[in-house]
Amino acid sequence: MNKFILIIALLTSLSSFSQDIFGKWKTIDDETGEAKSIVEIYKKNDYVFGKVVEILNKDKRDAICDTCEGDEKGQPILGLEIIKNMEKSGQYYKEGTIFDPTKGKKYTCRLGLTDNKDVLQVRGYIAFLYSTQYWERVK
Repeated sequence: MNKFILIIALLTSLSSFSQDIFGKWKTIDDETGEAKSIVEIYKKNDYVFGKVVEILNKDKRDAICDTCEGDEKGQPILGLEIIKNMEKSGQYYKEGTIFDPTKGKKYTCRLGLTDNKDVLQVRGYIAFLYSTQYWERVK
């Protein structure tokens, strides 16, 4: 009986580990419903970041970030780190930012898996107003 409980506990913990936000996600435009890019979410120095690793519209693959500021201004959107400094807080990742290179706006961000572990809820905030997108896991 003890072995059975141990096996169940081990499988549950492995299942939880594989259902995290890390990996590649297809971004879906909340206004058009169109897939725009692939963003890879990864851990770096105890924080979570995300960068654009693929642009799905072939006409925009060489796009430059004209709306960026500082060192990122004029840099390619492909490879751009758009999610920065997220920290785990309960079931969500918070306290970081997400940047929309098409609008040139930076938002406070919250990331979390939905009930469907292959769908990531991405919420950007300005004060008490927010916008939500749902990204799909790339397998």
